[in-house]
Amino acid sequence: MRAALLILALSLALGFAAYHLARSGTPIAGVQSVAASSTDSNAKKPDFDREIKPIFQARCQPCHFQGGQVYDRMPFDKPETITRLGAKLFTRIKDEKEQRLIRDFLATP
Repeated sequence: MRAALLILALSLALGFAAYHLARSGTPIAGVQSVAASSTDSNAKKPDFDREIKPIFQARCQPCHFQGGQVYDRMPFDKPETITRLGAKLFTRIKDEKEQRLIRDFLATP
């Protein structure tokens, strides 16, 4: 129960911070980096072939690339598959830096 309330409170606070930044253009002190990262329109989408695909090649090569057992159903050499699966991919991708890069890829239009 306490954990659920804490999660709710944090979600509301982050939502308010993003809303405030979008309306006023100035971040709320203490949540600047979170608010800025969630609404930064200058964020450049990571390049799939150069930055994202190598992560999956290193972690998922035997099964999800050409010749693999599940390639026909879930080809990880195609950006559409990565976009469709989203955060479910993090069952194998544990590295925080790699997760952040994939999240940036998924979040940026």
